Amino acid sequence: QVQFEESGGGPVRPGGSLKLSCTAVGFNLDYYAINWFRQAPGKEREGIICISSHDGPTYYADSVKERFTVSRDNAKNTIYLQINSLKPEDTAVYFCASDLYRSNCVGVPKDLVGSWGQGTQVTVFS
Repeated sequence: QVQFEESGGGPVRPGGSLKLSCTAVGFNLDYYAINWFRQAPGKEREGIICISSHDGPTYYADSVKERFTVSRDNAKNTIYLQINSLKPEDTAVYFCASDLYRSNCVGVPKDLVGSWGQGTQVTVFS
């Protein structure tokens, strides 16, 4: 039933880097604003990024700005999330999601009803 497939997570030491991928299944994601969320163990899901479909704004939560960079490859129907300088508090399951309605972001996502992937696990350890 999922409409996104996330990949690229794994274990990494503090200060390391990962590149996550989010690929749309059964639809074209280049028309929509795409959001990234993460959920750490025992915590509520946190919205961290929204990237607009074209030249609209991109928003990053304070907890990830200047370390996380989101980009699109429309030919591959994929969103990428480059994560640098990983910290233990970045440990979480990372999800991409869209309401399949908005083309432009209005801010850091809080929550949404729409299409979600199953997530990819990022574990930062010493």
